Amino acid sequence: MTGRGDLITRTAALVRGEPTPPVTTPREPAREAAERELSKQLYHQDDPGLLRRALDRFWEWLGGLFDQAGSATPGGTLGLVAIVVLAALVLAALWWRLGAPRRTATQGTALFDDAPATADDHRTAADAHAAAGRWNDAVRERMRAVVRSLEERTLLDPRPGRTADEAAAEAARTLPGHAADLRAAARTFDDVTYGGRTADADTYARLRALDLTLARTKPLLTGPPA
Repeated sequence: MTGRGDLITRTAALVRGEPTPPVTTPREPAREAAERELSKQLYHQDDPGLLRRALDRFWEWLGGLFDQAGSATPGGTLGLVAIVVLAALVLAALWWRLGAPRRTATQGTALFDDAPATADDHRTAADAHAAAGRWNDAVRERMRAVVRSLEERTLLDPRPGRTADEAAAEAARTLPGHAADLRAAARTFDDVTYGGRTADADTYARLRALDLTLARTKPLLTGPPA
């Protein structure tokens, strides 16, 4: 507690105009007090939100990446942009030409997934789907008719779990003249069944013609020449 004598001395100093000793605060308490003051919401009302800060960081990173890549690319940033546009055009052309990536047939993606049926049963079902404009179903049933017909003629051994690709490869051994058509038919089956493609009337017509042609084709029982 300040004594009366100290108070009188300070008052006399003020009357005489003498300077008062400055009030000093230790450094650490002063820093903590400043941090508490600056942490108040009043000083952060206009700060960007978390999403805005994240986007700013992303654009800063992307800008730095383009700057680095541009400095290493002939023509600088303009050359880099031209390369990116060219790559995008190439990818678009490949997508248009090849379509969506086709699922590769693996074990478990069997050609036949229902109760046993004859080749004529599959043909009847295929024609019914085609008459109704259900081309994907028509293609699937006609490919099953092709394979079942080869099994009924003992050109293929009946085997559960066989895929369309396997059936085409095995049938090509005794029907070498139609090997390419069989591979194309199996690829079409996979495209509409697993690859998200959509068949049409022409697709079905080609598969139907192959089925009828194979039914009249004499097999090469001795195998193709070496």
